[in-house]
Amino acid sequence: MSDANGGTVRTRFAPSPTGWLHVGTARTALFSYLHARRHRGTFVLRIEDTDVERNVERGAEGIADALGWLGLRADEGYGVGGPRGPYVQTERLDRYHASVASLIERGLAYRCWCTPEELAERRKAAQAAGRPPGYDGRCRDLPDAQIRAYQAEGRVPAVRFRLPDEGETVVTDLIRGTVRFDNATLTDFVALRPNGIPTYLFAAVFDDVDMGITDVIRGEDLFPATPSQLHVFRALGREAPPRFAHLPLLVGPDGRKLSKRLGAVAVEEFRAQGYLPEALVNYLALLGWALDDHTEHFTLAELERVFELERVSRNPAQFDPRKLEALNGWHLRELSADDFAARSLEFVRRAGYPDADQDLLRRAAPLVSERVTRLDQVPGMVGFLLDDEVELDPDAAAKVLDAEGRAFLDAATKLLQAVEPWTAEAIETTLRALQAERGLKPKKAFQPIRLAITGTLVSPPLFESMELLGKPRSLARLERARVHPG
Repeated sequence: MSDANGGTVRTRFAPSPTGWLHVGTARTALFSYLHARRHRGTFVLRIEDTDVERNVERGAEGIADALGWLGLRADEGYGVGGPRGPYVQTERLDRYHASVASLIERGLAYRCWCTPEELAERRKAAQAAGRPPGYDGRCRDLPDAQIRAYQAEGRVPAVRFRLPDEGETVVTDLIRGTVRFDNATLTDFVALRPNGIPTYLFAAVFDDVDMGITDVIRGEDLFPATPSQLHVFRALGREAPPRFAHLPLLVGPDGRKLSKRLGAVAVEEFRAQGYLPEALVNYLALLGWALDDHTEHFTLAELERVFELERVSRNPAQFDPRKLEALNGWHLRELSADDFAARSLEFVRRAGYPDADQDLLRRAAPLVSERVTRLDQVPGMVGFLLDDEVELDPDAAAKVLDAEGRAFLDAATKLLQAVEPWTAEAIETTLRALQAERGLKPKKAFQPIRLAITGTLVSPPLFESMELLGKPRSLARLERARVHPG
């Protein structure tokens, strides 16, 4: 695919550094990235930081780090560089000022001297009269005498972009189709604030023109801004605007807009809970897009080959944390033992096992990966392998260390002392023979052993766990459980 002017596809992701990367914003980044990759184009990262009061320290760095963790690496932009920088809006103020001055000179923009109080008063009066509350054009054609009077008062003007009063503006969207807007409903918007900072409506368009962006992929909440921005594109010399694709809203399982009331909503939070980037990318891709009616598992590389914006639905997409966790479990099971151990190690060490051995985690991986859906669950599964002071769960002890359970534990301890080699197969053969001899059901027979070895009644497979723990440590734990008061 090429743009309307015959060039290659150039998409951009332009977040504001006001906090962590929301999963909805991350989906926008993913779709922009995939569209560029699908068409062998360029993915640009731009930081829109003109809302200075809301910016957070190192916000841009955090966003770039989250994108890198997801595997969405920009070809050009913030942290990467490129020929069309700078890629941070507050470093481009001189360009905006020069462009706005040119628009004023050409009669496409004008200075607005209205105070916030005057604007609020007129907006209130318009609403009371049943008129649209937008700007009324008061300063469009002020006489020089009035301008001098405002200057004498010390007023500092904003600059508004002049929009047409008649006709219609047609927006063509790759997802929503063609929508027509009556120009009478559009109002002159502020392009440059009195403090010299541009607004989103102007700065985003200027940057898209300056950076040669051919495809603008963003959330549907910005769709109403599109007709006004189309006029800015033309004013800046871009007769053929970019292709637009406004992505559907993300909602929670309750159908309401996704927010923290549902728990984690930031990429960084999911990362800290032990979700894999592969799983999060896979899940986000399925929110509003589908290849067909049955394929659910994708790698990023596969998505780069098959993603098409034309397959994105215009209906709201439901973000279900349970489905994400299930998908994360699938991706965990797909990891090699070495990879599973390497990724688990950080979580295990943070959980209080600073000396955890990666090789031990590698050997435990086949047992553990089938039983966890997040990496932060791994420490609870392998802690018994790392801590010889593990305490027996008191409720579990009271439940299984009855007379019959203790008798089986005593007999098992004696028989296991003779087991050689110490393998899961040999351990299982010995214990199952004893179970059959005693006429016990497996659960009744083996729960006291499981409690002695792991401290709980929920653990990886018992016989394999004992092999990993080793014979001396396993026998020591069985002896300790034999004398436990229960």
